Amino acid sequence: MSAPVEGPAAPARVLLTEASSLTAREYITVLGAAGCHIEALSSDGLALSRWSKWLSRTHRCPAAGHDPVGYSRVLTSVAEAGNFDAILSTHEDAWLFAARPSLFPTGLSLTTSNAQSFRRATNKLEFARLADEIGLPQPDWAETTADRQSFDYPYYLKAPYGTAGSGVRLVLDDNSRRRATRDLGQDQPLLAQRPAGGTYAQVQGIFEHGRLAAVHTSEKRASGIGGSAAARLSVDHPLPRKHIALLGEALAWHGGLTMDYFHQDGHPLYIECNPRTVEPFNAAASGVDLPALSIQQSRGQSLPAGVRIGKPGIRTHSLAAVSLGVASITGRRSAVLTELAAALSQRGTYRNSTEALTPRQDPPSLLPLAAILSAVLIRPRFAEVLAGRAVRNYAVVPAVDDPT
Repeated sequence: MSAPVEGPAAPARVLLTEASSLTAREYITVLGAAGCHIEALSSDGLALSRWSKWLSRTHRCPAAGHDPVGYSRVLTSVAEAGNFDAILSTHEDAWLFAARPSLFPTGLSLTTSNAQSFRRATNKLEFARLADEIGLPQPDWAETTADRQSFDYPYYLKAPYGTAGSGVRLVLDDNSRRRATRDLGQDQPLLAQRPAGGTYAQVQGIFEHGRLAAVHTSEKRASGIGGSAAARLSVDHPLPRKHIALLGEALAWHGGLTMDYFHQDGHPLYIECNPRTVEPFNAAASGVDLPALSIQQSRGQSLPAGVRIGKPGIRTHSLAAVSLGVASITGRRSAVLTELAAALSQRGTYRNSTEALTPRQDPPSLLPLAAILSAVLIRPRFAEVLAGRAVRNYAVVPAVDDPT
């Protein structure tokens, strides 16, 4: 087993590119505990990450997906005035940096791959083709259109682009197929894909021009909104580590990269690729500090030789994310109260597990947790409203790829 990754050699000055996502909040937990000075851009005055003792300042900006030019102007101004060691992209704005580099001055302290590699990783059809090319296992899939059925039911329909499950629909019958194609768009090709069995998991890597420098695998212990991993267990999965190395090499990837998969006994079927680091707390708790490595890259430093590998058996969770998932899935206040009681007594999901989003060492973070719990106890279905608001703040639509 590789030695744990240490934090930045000296506390770094870091600018996060958004403050609404769970990933941004986990970056703050990891970097704040390491003593970093952290600032963030935000298009939402009530963004989750704003409530932290470790966030020194929040800079209001337009949402990157709705006004990329306005967003780029604010980021440039803040970056030039702040003397940051690293600008860390925590969500889809990474695509904006790759696809529209002319919007940003040269010399910004951020790390990104080229636009072509981003498209192949981000576009679900392109990723499915690439996975076949390099031999990554995945469920049977086909390119389809709104008026064509490619598989017997059930199957998934996926838009080429989408985040947080917004571009995915489960098709069970003719009626749900019509609803899915209406929601996802009549005038674009879609990905039809058979369901995958097993346990949902992720493999995360960080690359230096195609070379894998650190890797971590974890599996879901509890569901958040859209089936996301609201609680994780670090695991030892050699095949996904091998496969993400193949993918990063094929893309000549530079920076963070994540693949989602379902597995049975560690044998994966890949369903999605994210061209970024996703929710890094479990990896950091397991000895692979991806934010620290990203800071090294942003400073222009080479990453350590060899491959750092996370320690298995580490349990982490987010009570806020689990509560939203329970409220969304069950629609019952009693289920949310049962989850809260388990957390307070450290039973079930919370036994020997560390909080990622709202740690007790960061008292202001308990305010949004209280607000989320209150909202879903008053109206459980409000969970989807809260999640949708966050997604709108960090989603970057394909239009940003086209300067016209």
